[in-house]
Amino acid sequence: MPDSLLRVLTCGSVDDGKSTLIGRLLFECGGIPDDVMRGLESDSRRFGTVEGGVDYALLVDGLAAEREQGVTIDVAYRYFQTDKRRFILADTPGHQQYTRNMATGASTADLAVLLVDARKGLLAQTRRHAAIATLLGIRDIVLAINKMDLVGFDQSVFDRIVSDFQGLVPNLGKIAVTAIPICARDGDNVTTAGTRIPWYSGPSLLQVLETVEPTGARSKSTQPFRMPVQYVNRPDASFRGYAGTVAGGEIHVGQTIVNVAARTEAKVTRIVTMDGDLQTAHAGAPVTLVLDREIDISRGDVLATDPLPAIGDQIECWIVWMDETPLFRGRAYQFMLGSSGGVATVTDIATRLDIETLTESAVRELQLNEIGRVTLSLSHPVVCEPYQVSKELGGFILVDRLTRGTVGAGMITEIGAAHRNIHWHRLDVDKAARATLNDQKPAVLWFTGLSGAGKSTIANLVEKYLHAQGRHTMILDGDNVRHGLNRDLGFTEADRVENIRRVAEVSKLFVEAGLIVLVSFISPYRVERMLARECVEADEFVEIFVDTPVDECRRRDPKGLYVKADAGQIRNFTGVDAPYETPLNPEIHLRTLEGTPEDLAEQVVAALRGRGIVV
Repeated sequence: MPDSLLRVLTCGSVDDGKSTLIGRLLFECGGIPDDVMRGLESDSRRFGTVEGGVDYALLVDGLAAEREQGVTIDVAYRYFQTDKRRFILADTPGHQQYTRNMATGASTADLAVLLVDARKGLLAQTRRHAAIATLLGIRDIVLAINKMDLVGFDQSVFDRIVSDFQGLVPNLGKIAVTAIPICARDGDNVTTAGTRIPWYSGPSLLQVLETVEPTGARSKSTQPFRMPVQYVNRPDASFRGYAGTVAGGEIHVGQTIVNVAARTEAKVTRIVTMDGDLQTAHAGAPVTLVLDREIDISRGDVLATDPLPAIGDQIECWIVWMDETPLFRGRAYQFMLGSSGGVATVTDIATRLDIETLTESAVRELQLNEIGRVTLSLSHPVVCEPYQVSKELGGFILVDRLTRGTVGAGMITEIGAAHRNIHWHRLDVDKAARATLNDQKPAVLWFTGLSGAGKSTIANLVEKYLHAQGRHTMILDGDNVRHGLNRDLGFTEADRVENIRRVAEVSKLFVEAGLIVLVSFISPYRVERMLARECVEADEFVEIFVDTPVDECRRRDPKGLYVKADAGQIRNFTGVDAPYETPLNPEIHLRTLEGTPEDLAEQVVAALRGRGIVV
């Protein structure tokens, strides 16, 4: 069996012939059993996809429903080999809504075969896939211009498409491009030269795949040693070992390694694998390292040799956005880089990649399937490297903290320490001292609900009671705060996110002052309310859901806002043309149709007594 392995990505737009090309490769390289071939011929006649011949796409489109629709909607991995090399080939969908699937396939590929329908030329999705492939570190691209038979094998068509793509190359970075005219259905230039294309004298697709030495593989072998720790043996095991996959460079017995985060070091005494001990392990090898002394190492730590990777809590990155809800400045997500993680807050969205020209333009948010430059602030420092140096330490995903769905894929470009020159100044008079002086337990009482629900009315009554009891309070009302601190913000979703972020930080400062803070904001999104909760200690945040049906809010409409929203005079109004996400587990749930504001205020005070916030 050949030792060399090449991971290949096939990508491009819809109906450019990816499945047919892959099927032809499998047919030419691996051979197909007679019974499979008979079934293939039968299916070709049944679906009527190829006139008087075999539809090779049916070899790889596995589900009947997909075959009947003529689409592939997920990443399918195909395995085949020749005398010279083994291949893992990722068949990715061309539809824009499945861009995330294409990014998944590209993340592990060494080379991309970018298909183009000769009749259509470069399309938006062609350019998008080219951009994602190069952002994900692919430096070798085969531009496979397919369906040449449908343009009469016209060289001028081929040359024009190649010229158009070469115009994009300066914006794609340092890449090697090999352009090949093919007819995947009939096999022209797939594995052997096509007799119908006499003007082309270059290699066939298979010849390129068999001989290319991917630039990514070359760089990985010359990197310093890197290994993220995925598993630590239990103390009662026969030996103490640290398991992971070598992400870059090589490691050998007797070499000194460093736990990057802790800056502690030890020597490697054994390199253990399923097939026995090794003296040296190279990039891509799954190993367990045994050290000459026990140092503090946990899952998610990175073992490395000099020069060590960076540790940062602020990163600049490219992000491929994969969620229907746009990416906004100020919103927080779960950040996952290998086996380490944390919370990442979007602090800036600088530019978006224009898919038509592959140039950058300034934006404030990213929409579904858009690609942009983003700055993230991390909840704690992580060991990382630029993606172009290390995919394993430079590639990450963003996860929605409520739905747990993956919403973005990121590639780190710059690493910094957000607070490198800013240090927390420890004060002698702290929160506990101020709370003692005030003779109270500081807390945030967060009133949330629709406009007109009664939040401000109830919050005002609660504050009046607390004030009468000698409690030290401060109330932050949504409308009042917009007159000053947040006067620069509108009511777009992005501005609403920033609105709550600022108020959450101000609330934290008031809690540090030892006060009871009453916040009365619509705060329509759960994830922002979660962010506000995390600004203070767990027992210092009380979410109070002022639950009033929207029809009742419309009836009350104390400020006439619903009338204006219904008339189109106010846009992005919560409850009309903007959503409100009801709390799932509020500490206090007030149903306003079941009591007067005074009754509801008493419920809040009683709950505060039960929590020890007031006596």
